[in-house]
Amino acid sequence: MSKQSFKATEAHQQRRNTQKDRIPEMERLFGYGETKDTRKEGYILKLLRKDWKSLLITTFIYFLQASPVWLIPLITSDVIDVATARPDGYVRRLFIEGIFAVLIIFQNIFSTAWRSSIVNKRIRSTMSEIRSGVIRKLQRLSITYHREIEEGKIQSKFLRDIDSVEVYYRTIVFSFLPAIIGTIVSIGISLYKNAFVTLFFLLVIPINVLVMLGFRRAMRKERFQYRMENENLSSKVTTALQMMMITKAHGLVAGEGYALGQRIDLVKTAGLRMDKTEAWFGSFMWVIGQILSVGCLFFCVFLALKGHISIGEVVLFQSLFVSINGSIQQLIALYPTIASGGEALRSLSEIMHADDIERDGGKLVKSIKGDVDFCKVSYHYPNESKAVIQDFDLHVKKGERIAIVGSSGSGKSTIMNLLIGLLSPTEGRILIDGKPLDEISLQEYRRFLSVVPQNSILFSGTIRENITYGLDSYTEKQLQKAIEDASITEFLPSLPKGLDSQVGERGDKLSGGQRQRVSIARALIRNPKILIMDEATSALDNVAEFHVQQAIERLVKNRTTFVVAHRLSTIRNADRIVVMEEGKMVEVGSYEELMSLGGRFSELERLSRLREEQVQQQVI
Repeated sequence: MSKQSFKATEAHQQRRNTQKDRIPEMERLFGYGETKDTRKEGYILKLLRKDWKSLLITTFIYFLQASPVWLIPLITSDVIDVATARPDGYVRRLFIEGIFAVLIIFQNIFSTAWRSSIVNKRIRSTMSEIRSGVIRKLQRLSITYHREIEEGKIQSKFLRDIDSVEVYYRTIVFSFLPAIIGTIVSIGISLYKNAFVTLFFLLVIPINVLVMLGFRRAMRKERFQYRMENENLSSKVTTALQMMMITKAHGLVAGEGYALGQRIDLVKTAGLRMDKTEAWFGSFMWVIGQILSVGCLFFCVFLALKGHISIGEVVLFQSLFVSINGSIQQLIALYPTIASGGEALRSLSEIMHADDIERDGGKLVKSIKGDVDFCKVSYHYPNESKAVIQDFDLHVKKGERIAIVGSSGSGKSTIMNLLIGLLSPTEGRILIDGKPLDEISLQEYRRFLSVVPQNSILFSGTIRENITYGLDSYTEKQLQKAIEDASITEFLPSLPKGLDSQVGERGDKLSGGQRQRVSIARALIRNPKILIMDEATSALDNVAEFHVQQAIERLVKNRTTFVVAHRLSTIRNADRIVVMEEGKMVEVGSYEELMSLGGRFSELERLSRLREEQVQQQVI
């Protein structure tokens, strides 16, 4: 990349990062920064304002689409009155009205298809934007957030709740707004014909609203409970699938099945309570609607007998009343769906309003040499006062191999997460080639970094796809070198399709050593300047460990390497060993230096050897 093009790219990146980690469009829709009480209420208006052009066009189309609902009663009323009075030219008049009625009914086919095409396109686009927004927000949230919220709950929010929001939006556009327009138009026609009858019609609104208010709190409570039980079930199912092998191996299938059955029963019970409440609500609305309709009929007949309206107008007003009452009841009946959408919105808002963002400095870097400085770094998790890392101070030169050891909970993994940028120091700074990590674009920085975890993370796909994951381009020569250096060639001939063999979900079709070598090849092909390794051989047999250890030796050459060590006998070649205890660096030096001190490392090394000997004796 030329100097000029790099500067242009850097300027572009900095402009993009002026918004930092915000997702402006989605934050606006979800009411970011507003008070808790106004987020839900403002959502509909914000959504409609966003798509106002499409909705304005489709509103005009809707008037054409729904015109038969309003014009047919007028035509029917006039036909009855004309047929009763038989004025001059009544046959011609009836013929014209018949033709007109057929035409306005027939055009409904085209106007419905036209409106549906525009609205569906807009809704699909908006839902895609919401899905993308939620995904981007999840990617920007810190590793701490993802540790605190269960995977199953996130899946439930992303799959079920976004679908509920889509139903919510469709309900607003296809049912709620048309019902309001229908009510206004029908009342307008009624006012034009007879203001006195319209007053009777207006009684419909408060009666229906009172019924809705009587059920609103109960329906909201039941929907909230149903949503929470679904999230808990989704979380439980995800855990059960992840633990399936352990569950079977330990004979826990019956107990796990019983626990899942209880969760399913809780969902069923919550669903039945919600269904019962909505059934009572629906039946009350229907009964009230029928009683009012009968009342309207007799009221209009009475006015006709007194000579205030014609026989045809009895039919007209009855049709208008049915239309108005139907629209009002439709609006009320939509409340459960809208309430469900509001509940889904609140659920998604828990993600969109989360503030635990992974910070990104945004400054581009051309390349990285591999010098790393931890300058008095401390870290404590949010809402916890005790620091898990305290005053960690370490200066690492390019190409050095640093091993980090310590008992469980001593802070080893936290240091690695700080170096990767998954966590940000609460005190102190991390420098990469003398540049503060919090000022560098993490996305660019991580292109020069590779991580080989203790438990290989593979996805369902081929070996080739797993090795080249995330690479925009690579050569076959680079791929073959990575395969050879990772000792994959040792087992590749035994696979049915070689590099294009499927590894199975989480790599289950490969052995532990084979999975680990695929992870190492993934790191090698990226040619990283900084390498982070969790002990890659601690759970392998001797043969697999031999091949993996050879691959590791090739991997660490000429790279700044950080190794989180569990088996201390594997880190003799480290340039320096850092010993951690309760978040503090208590010792640092080479293997020989630390062993001669007879301190904490010496004790850990003795315990490690003792454990290895016990394991070997058990095997024998």
